[in-house]
Amino acid sequence: MRPLFVDCPPFLEQLYREEGLDRLVPDLEVHVGDPAGEELVRLCAGRTHILDDHSRFTAEILERCPSLRCIVFLGTGAASFIDLDAAARLGIEVRSYKGYGDRSVAEHAFALMLAAAHRIAEMDRDIRAGLFQPKNSIELLGKTVGVIGTGGIGREMVRLCAAIGMKVLAWNRSGVPSDLPCEAVSLEELLHRSDVVSLHLVLNEETRGFLGRDKLALLKPGAIFVNTARGAIVDEAALVEALESGRIAHAALDVFVEEPLPADHPFRRLPNVTMTPHAAFMTREASRNLLRMALEILREELGRS
Repeated sequence: MRPLFVDCPPFLEQLYREEGLDRLVPDLEVHVGDPAGEELVRLCAGRTHILDDHSRFTAEILERCPSLRCIVFLGTGAASFIDLDAAARLGIEVRSYKGYGDRSVAEHAFALMLAAAHRIAEMDRDIRAGLFQPKNSIELLGKTVGVIGTGGIGREMVRLCAAIGMKVLAWNRSGVPSDLPCEAVSLEELLHRSDVVSLHLVLNEETRGFLGRDKLALLKPGAIFVNTARGAIVDEAALVEALESGRIAHAALDVFVEEPLPADHPFRRLPNVTMTPHAAFMTREASRNLLRMALEILREELGRS
């Protein structure tokens, strides 16, 4: 059967047609929607190769797709959506990739930092509620920002912050590249010294819960915390406590442990939290790269079969 894009979002379907990306895999069948459970199994029946944007492939679902040989997951974070152990046991290759939206995500993290420092969202909410009252904020020139993780996105964040006159500290598990305009320090020193901390680690078993209560307690009082990486890298309960106590002045978050964010989540009621709905990668430029790279990998895999 034809390869299938099992859950194409409408905006990607539009790009797929407008940008001529349909020429990369001419026989690809595109399904727009959010299939789950029985519908997901039905769509994958008889398929050997599929693209997956956000559908969850549990061990049970994978076992009910006996013809499946390859899943190309759009972007990073495949482990959050696909049972990789089950896929390996069943002989299903899972391909993912990174680097498609480094600049877009870094710009979003930078924007969240600015919004938190200048309390943009708070004042917007006030005006909409009928209160026209300026709030004190902070200027970032000369302030210290700590960038945790210097992969593609972290590198871009370092450069953006340095360009506006911030002092940049950086920590990376495998070492900080020497060509970046920053000072490489220990994680503990970064947390102690930074006025802003921006998180840019990949989520895996080593980083899950990485910033727990003990590490968050090392943050300078009044610091701003930015996360555009993955929610599960941070102990959310500990972060809520730090925000409620005022030890952390503001959190600017694009990612959460549970998405969509539950209606009763404490982040929703805290005025010192600015949130976006896992949208950092969603620029036209990054989306084009995302889809093009997925299609090129799919074409490569189809050529092997």
